[in-house]
Amino acid sequence: MRKDKVLKLAIGIVSTTLFLSVPSAVVHANSFISSEQGIAGISAILENTTQQQLEEAYNASIQLMEAKSEETVSPYANLGVSIAEEYVNIRKDASIDSEVVGKLYRGCAANILETLDNGWVKIESGDVKGYIASEFLAIGDEAESMVDKYATTYATVTTQTLRVRSDKSTDASILTLIPEGETYIVTKDYGDWVEILLGNDEDTGGDFTGFVKKEYVTISVEFKYAISIKEENRIKEEQEKAEKAEKDRKKKLAEEEAEKKEAARLANEKANNSDDDTNSNPPSSGDSSSYASLRSDIVDYALKFVGNSYVWGGTSLTHGADCSGFVQAIYADFGYNIPRTSRDQAVGAGKKVSESDLLPGDLIFYANSSGTVNHVAMYIGNGKIVQAANSRQGIITSQYKYRDIYRIRRIIY
Repeated sequence: MRKDKVLKLAIGIVSTTLFLSVPSAVVHANSFISSEQGIAGISAILENTTQQQLEEAYNASIQLMEAKSEETVSPYANLGVSIAEEYVNIRKDASIDSEVVGKLYRGCAANILETLDNGWVKIESGDVKGYIASEFLAIGDEAESMVDKYATTYATVTTQTLRVRSDKSTDASILTLIPEGETYIVTKDYGDWVEILLGNDEDTGGDFTGFVKKEYVTISVEFKYAISIKEENRIKEEQEKAEKAEKDRKKKLAEEEAEKKEAARLANEKANNSDDDTNSNPPSSGDSSSYASLRSDIVDYALKFVGNSYVWGGTSLTHGADCSGFVQAIYADFGYNIPRTSRDQAVGAGKKVSESDLLPGDLIFYANSSGTVNHVAMYIGNGKIVQAANSRQGIITSQYKYRDIYRIRRIIY
């Protein structure tokens, strides 16, 4: 009995599916048949159909409907993007009197967990969960339309070594080779090809980009998320620590310079008052252990400024620097005077060393397709660098072989 009811339901679904699946030409050719005749025709067909065929048709129709259902669900259906002028507060409860637990800045995204009747929605964004008024969110299709403006698209290399071309063609010149697993920002999608961001071009201040075949990368889209009050306070504290570290380092450098001048004055005075015609030996520049300690101090100092902004032409560690301005400022705070631009640094800063001799604190230079140096970073050990990358990412750490290496120079030796 129960099985019959199921079969009747199956028949009803199959009948509807058959009717909806009939080609329009067939419908037009038989438009003179009355509805009663049509139903009788279907009944005759069903009477000559085995139960197995009906069950197979039923299963097929279910799969078809599920597939259609999946096709119509947008991945942005439960995504909201902030359209607040600057940011909207995320509150502990659905009330403007409730405690603020985070902020969702304009263009940042949140997963919508629940929609309330009072115009509020429960959201989760990053590490923050709470409530905001729905009027400050673009949802679904509106959110999807904001992807190009506020989201960042990434390409991750899926082949062992990928050629980056100067144009969207395998006949175009090769700019560089990039390794499997590395991720790059996509600046534009051309269908079969994507343009990726390799770094900044110090000469122009613009992006240095290249093209890769999309079949050799995986594409992902990421929005920025909310920031909790706790995290906001932590970032503020880190910024204050970085500013204090810079101030303390400059003060210590000034004290060291004053001590050196005083030592030189006393040595000169002693030499003038001595009957011995020979001068004392100059102070040693340090042994290998002191060099290692100094390199470590310089790397630790440089890492304090990760997260700060990239500014073309800038030399401020806390308010913005470009790639060469960043490494110049780091070394200046330890008493080393190196050239200003990456091109000049690649020629005149320290001494040239090989990749096999790479040590923390060494400067790694990268060049464009014509062999002109346009970027520099500092090696920090374990295959990584710290660099003022570009205006989108600021000062970051990354793998040192993210581009072909042009030259390496050592400042401390």
